[in-house]
Amino acid sequence: MKNTSLWMAALAVGLTLTANGQQAPGSITPQMLQQIKQAYQNTPADKAIRNAIGNNDINKLAVNGENRNNFDTYFSHKVNSKGITNQKSSGRCWLFTGLNVLRAEAIDKYEMGDFQFSQNYSFFWDQLEKANLFLQGIIDTRLKPIDDKMVEWLFKNPIGDGGQFTGVSDILTKYGVVPAEVMAETYSSENTSKISNLIGLKLKEFGLQLRELATVKGTTTEVLEKEKTKMLGTVYRMLVISLGEPPATFTWTRKDAAGNPVETKEYTPLSFYNEYIGHDLKNDYVMLMNDPSREYYKLYEIDYDRHAYDGKNWTYVNLPIEDIKQMAIASIKDSTMMYFSCDVGKFFDRERGLLDVNYYDYGSLMGTTFGMNKKQRIQTFSSGSSHAMTLMAVDLDTNGQPKKWMVENSWGPGANAGHLIMTDKWFDEYMFRLVIDKKYITDKVKEVMKQQPVRLPAWDPMFAEEE
Repeated sequence: MKNTSLWMAALAVGLTLTANGQQAPGSITPQMLQQIKQAYQNTPADKAIRNAIGNNDINKLAVNGENRNNFDTYFSHKVNSKGITNQKSSGRCWLFTGLNVLRAEAIDKYEMGDFQFSQNYSFFWDQLEKANLFLQGIIDTRLKPIDDKMVEWLFKNPIGDGGQFTGVSDILTKYGVVPAEVMAETYSSENTSKISNLIGLKLKEFGLQLRELATVKGTTTEVLEKEKTKMLGTVYRMLVISLGEPPATFTWTRKDAAGNPVETKEYTPLSFYNEYIGHDLKNDYVMLMNDPSREYYKLYEIDYDRHAYDGKNWTYVNLPIEDIKQMAIASIKDSTMMYFSCDVGKFFDRERGLLDVNYYDYGSLMGTTFGMNKKQRIQTFSSGSSHAMTLMAVDLDTNGQPKKWMVENSWGPGANAGHLIMTDKWFDEYMFRLVIDKKYITDKVKEVMKQQPVRLPAWDPMFAEEE
């Protein structure tokens, strides 16, 4: 009875006891609980804040009123864009961003009006290539146990609609591009989660079948490859019935900015790519990273982080933020947009299209401080790149230092005509990746690129896909 009463008393205050009724080391004791409770005094101010937070959106209560004024939308240097794209309910920000950078160059080169490359066309091949990447990975690791770290990672990540710039370079250089009207969006391309999940489920089943087949005596690599090809046929059919079938050839008429026809030609997707893009995307661009949790002026490579088995692993130069700004400003001054990614959900006012570390004052509202720096946020998984957009403007002060930046987003019309404005301080804290044309990189970066890259594992949380 004595122990029963003790257990009941412990339950009443949420205590943890060992089997013999003693307090477990590290648990909250009654004495500790009394000290903890002193943090809330139930003063009139405490009660007012409690009532407010209990009935309202914390973000609305935390808005820093002093920071809402003097919202300046002027930019000293800006690359003009032609129309905002909309990824709808899909994780294709990486693809929209990459194509938006390239379409801006095509529009400028041919003096066109609003023009878009087909995101659906490129996404189709992205999904098929990712399916092959997974299945071939299963074949390559077939002799490893099912709980091996690499095998586990493969089954956790068979496919997805997210990605980053290596997906743009892998897919476009292999399959080319087509204009948006040649392969239009479908419901499944604009709402990717269901079809991507279904294909992922099927791939996991196929993966188990390949591993089982590999255990059968006499099974050769050729047998496994033949079985993989049949499996990819199933994936291809699922993609066609949800996204449409990519064209092998098409006829397209280019129009000028006024909408007048200029030229009609027949193309293949690769010939269209060569004419309207023409870049060697795998070698003409460099990915820069600001990750203070790792050593600067080092070249890094992410294992298995590509979108095609014959693609190129994600390789980047890790740099201080000021070095990245220098090259970004040079690119914007030369009217060249850039692939840019960041932790978009932090200190974001969507109604105003503003990213500002001083916009929300959570500390005053909660009566505490939130003091981690960028390195600490990365190390504790509190921050990482989540979304890609197109960097296209900077506002410089009289000394040539940036005050704020602007990106072209892919969420359709909204504040600032679909663009987001970020303060330079926000750029420091939540910008992670920038892909830049090699002609803008510094001599110091050129030297870093000669290094043998440090190989990082595919499952490093810092390198999750952008959506």
